[in-house]
Amino acid sequence: MEWLQDMAAMPSETHRQQAAARQSELTKPPGSLGELERLALQLAALQGSERPSLERIAITVFAGDHGVAAEGVSVFPQEVTVAMIANFVQGGAAISVLARELGATLEVVDVGAAAPSAQFPAVVQHRAGEGTANFCQAPAMSEQQLTIALAAGREALLRAKAQGSQLFIGGEMGIANTTAASAIAAALLGLPAAALSGPGTGLDANGVSHKAQVIERALALHRDKLNSPLAVLQHLGGFEIAALCGAYIAAAQQGIPVLVDGFISSVAALVALRIHPDIAPWLLLSHASAEPGHATVVAAIGQRPLIDLGMRLGEGSGAATTVPLLRLACALHNNMATFAEAGVAKG
Repeated sequence: MEWLQDMAAMPSETHRQQAAARQSELTKPPGSLGELERLALQLAALQGSERPSLERIAITVFAGDHGVAAEGVSVFPQEVTVAMIANFVQGGAAISVLARELGATLEVVDVGAAAPSAQFPAVVQHRAGEGTANFCQAPAMSEQQLTIALAAGREALLRAKAQGSQLFIGGEMGIANTTAASAIAAALLGLPAAALSGPGTGLDANGVSHKAQVIERALALHRDKLNSPLAVLQHLGGFEIAALCGAYIAAAQQGIPVLVDGFISSVAALVALRIHPDIAPWLLLSHASAEPGHATVVAAIGQRPLIDLGMRLGEGSGAATTVPLLRLACALHNNMATFAEAGVAKG
């Protein structure tokens, strides 16, 4: 896993300044487009271009299952994971529709579903196992499995780069993965499980309480081992969460901006930041998830999500929904007339 510590690319301050100089000449009062102006400057620095563009978007959905599902923390059985893998590649899932509308590429990586998905040729096979272990009884994964899952994310990002992608979105699918994400966040932030546990796919109040109790059992079992971000990920995580973490770190190393999705993806981003803090400029939080623990994770990351539509589906759907906003920020920055071009007196 030595690659995890490779240097992150440096955003171009020169191009940020060039973009800022252009922006100061556009036919509008300074700052009047608010967050859209800041986004254009940030993307200019990340892309190394005075005029950033987001025409080529890569979306990768990582799928994996969780042994902790045996504790009754989800209203859906694990069979749903492989059924949704089929739905992704057949074009019927929300992220499939969004990818088509955006003209984005959509890749699905099986990094450890409990049931096989090899019958779907379009699915990339990079399996670390047939689901993780029940972390109430044992570490969720071995160090070797963690290595494989992290590498699955890195390799997906490298494929996206080879396609010339200008922005990467990672999505996830896996029954009980909000339980794993809540456990990771509780361990990293030193908070009780109840502060980070939510309904996930539709638990009622009793179900949420039970989920928090399950997580507390896992935290107590592994407490002496949770001494690093990678150890937390190994003992409490999921294969798809590890893959997201690997993809985020690799994206920063390769100089590709990331639009981070909701609760589970943000927990993966938090792990990635704890492993490699220098990747922070490359991660943009897309939306405020309705999952209750997301606000706490967002606060720990230290960003403000770009939109809040009450979404909590996962799959990368909230991030994909945010792409048109970024594209509009680029279009306004690139295509508005300057005062000189429009023959308008400045100030």
